[in-house]
Amino acid sequence: MKSITLATAAAIALTSAAANAGTDKTAKLTETEVTALKEAWGEGIVNIGTIHTQGGDYKAAAAAHIEEFYAYGERPVLFKPTLASDDQFRGDFDEALSYFVGGDIAEDGGFAIAPYTDVRWEPEGTVINGDTAMTMGNYFFMTTEGTEVKVEYTFGIERMDDGDLKFVLHHSSMPFTSS
Repeated sequence: MKSITLATAAAIALTSAAANAGTDKTAKLTETEVTALKEAWGEGIVNIGTIHTQGGDYKAAAAAHIEEFYAYGERPVLFKPTLASDDQFRGDFDEALSYFVGGDIAEDGGFAIAPYTDVRWEPEGTVINGDTAMTMGNYFFMTTEGTEVKVEYTFGIERMDDGDLKFVLHHSSMPFTSS
């Protein structure tokens, strides 16, 4: 077995460091970053509904929202939306877009075009492991009538190779109610 010299190990380390220069992939996620990502996601949902209400290109806004916040095309994404039951898992971009604005999937009425005026977060907790995080809790969608809709969420977040944070897991559901 060949042994690696100190000079070889140093050259490997420098090459690796140079290859990673300019990206934040190796930076540990922080609670502040996770919170900011969730809040920006909520603002994006409100924005899509506002654009729809004003007669703008809400489909383009939703597509941009998905591209900004979800890792479709970069990593597998596990997405189980709140109001999906027949086609409950949305593994690709087009299925996610259909959920947000309506489209090819019959049950999709366009969650993000409701519209909502605010999204409020009550996190239960966040677990950070290097460049990934899991976070769960409740989020509340404020309707235009002033009613809050409570939804449970779990997000898996990963720092992408370019340093951006994206969701690789999004599961949300309505709270259990006994009949």
